[in-house]
Amino acid sequence: MPELPEVENARQVLVEALDRRIEEIDDRDEWVCRPHRPGDIATALVSGKLTAAHRRGKTMWCDTETADGTEGPSLGVHLGMGGRIVVTNSAGERTGGGPERPDRAPRKAEWDRFTMTFADGGRFRLFDKRRLGRVRLDPDLSGLGPDAGSITAADFRNRVTRGRSAVKARLLDQSVLAGVGNLLADETLWQAKVDPAARADELARRDVDRLYRNLEKALTAAIEGGGVHTGTVIEHRHEGGHCPRCGAAMRHGTVGGRSTWWCSKEQSS
Repeated sequence: MPELPEVENARQVLVEALDRRIEEIDDRDEWVCRPHRPGDIATALVSGKLTAAHRRGKTMWCDTETADGTEGPSLGVHLGMGGRIVVTNSAGERTGGGPERPDRAPRKAEWDRFTMTFADGGRFRLFDKRRLGRVRLDPDLSGLGPDAGSITAADFRNRVTRGRSAVKARLLDQSVLAGVGNLLADETLWQAKVDPAARADELARRDVDRLYRNLEKALTAAIEGGGVHTGTVIEHRHEGGHCPRCGAAMRHGTVGGRSTWWCSKEQSS
């Protein structure tokens, strides 16, 4: 599932759709656009425009403006497991987001689950082969904790160490900290040399602060690199893999109900 870096990259692509008059919307996919009926989103947004693109954790949404210049409903966009945002200009050329990754299959028109056509001829599409993405008006953000990319060190320390569960489980809890997924958690814990199964409330302050610094580092690198798959330890998370820092065997187990990899030497309590 896309994590904060992938969603941030998608948000940056979505910026290309801002301040363009909306001429038409195809919202006929009742699963992706649930609970809305076909035409509901179009009725709310056609003739208006998107004015700002936001993100908190893995959740992305746009502010909108109606045709008469008043504030419209927000438009939530969720990528699901493998959704992508595609924005084109009046010539049909992709804008923003850099080149396509070579491992991605060519986009087929039938996999465009939501399409917004602008008056200039360009389009914003949610491309989703697996149909697990989501587009809806006024998404509920009340259950999300602060964004992992902007939380302060003090707030991070307070939130993560408040529970008695494993530290990895605390990092993955979106009500504690929004944006960290399984790969990013493994990368951050490995970078910080912290045992993923260690009880969060028993971590030394120096370990928590090191975890915070390395989360910042991992997020920056992943956003610049194009996703969490570019993390240093990610390619070594497999049977027979070895820690790229010390050479010790990588271990695998379940922590907080999630598949987890860690260095058998540097991350053992």
